[in-house]
Amino acid sequence: MKLLFVADPLEGFNTLKDTTFVMMREAAARGHTLLACQPRDLMWQRGGRVTGYVREITLTPEGSTWFSAKQQAPDEIPVVLAEVDAVVMRKDPPFDSEYFYATHLLGQAEREGARVFNRPSALRDHPEKLAILEFPQFIGPTLVTRDASDIHRFHAEHQDIILKPLDGMGGMGIFRVGPDGLNLGSIIETLNRHGEQTVMVQRYLPEIALGDKRILLIDGKPIPFALARIPQGSEIRGNMAVGGKGVAQPLSPRDREIAEAIGPVLAARGLLLIGLDVIGDCVTEINVTSPTGFQEIMKQTGFDVAKAFIDALEARLAA
Repeated sequence: MKLLFVADPLEGFNTLKDTTFVMMREAAARGHTLLACQPRDLMWQRGGRVTGYVREITLTPEGSTWFSAKQQAPDEIPVVLAEVDAVVMRKDPPFDSEYFYATHLLGQAEREGARVFNRPSALRDHPEKLAILEFPQFIGPTLVTRDASDIHRFHAEHQDIILKPLDGMGGMGIFRVGPDGLNLGSIIETLNRHGEQTVMVQRYLPEIALGDKRILLIDGKPIPFALARIPQGSEIRGNMAVGGKGVAQPLSPRDREIAEAIGPVLAARGLLLIGLDVIGDCVTEINVTSPTGFQEIMKQTGFDVAKAFIDALEARLAA
């Protein structure tokens, strides 16, 4: 089969950690043909179909360059997305206007017959911070607002809070404000830009000391291990991008309860791969754009997450 990965520039991949890389490696091991492009390489014109200007890539032995490509800019070849077997959308956030536009081009490609994972409409309908609103039974006290007075009221009620922008990733822009309210006004101004941008506020969960757990769901089913991302030193964030330590651990009964309730609902909407973020007993985010953690779990437990993902992809394509 031909698989097209829409992703960030391949040259920037850290192959020791990157999840898209191990997806590609597993697919290549099964004999599938690998194509790659960025969202900026997608194009549609009246009278034609959505096309990607792609590179055909081959994985190479470990070294300074992990792949070879038959084409280099500006010589990428045009490929109609409906003519490949699957398009795997793996562009990292932020979910900005250009990401939004890319999902519309991918949606048009679907109408032309392309198979896209995760489904473009589902990517748009499940922004990673706000998707938790659908499942209030599994989340802690949470507020979504532009209004500074709402945030001050929430802080007065809960005393210890976390504030975050809706378009961040990797822990970017997250603040904690304790009972003294130190710098709360300044933080609100920074995040909501004087009422122009919406902010998420959540009660601080002290269980973060035990890790911000990433639970991976493949076609609605949880893999048996979570990756607990544990903050280091004085840091409040467990994200790997800011130095959190990743520790794989078996799912707890509560982890499994959450995953088995949310997974089938979202899988039915075209979300083949989901990453739930859970602190203690509470879901804090639902990641659908480019969930990671495959390699850390594989290395620590031996569970081959990439194999499970490609198995599920092949099964969807055969259905």
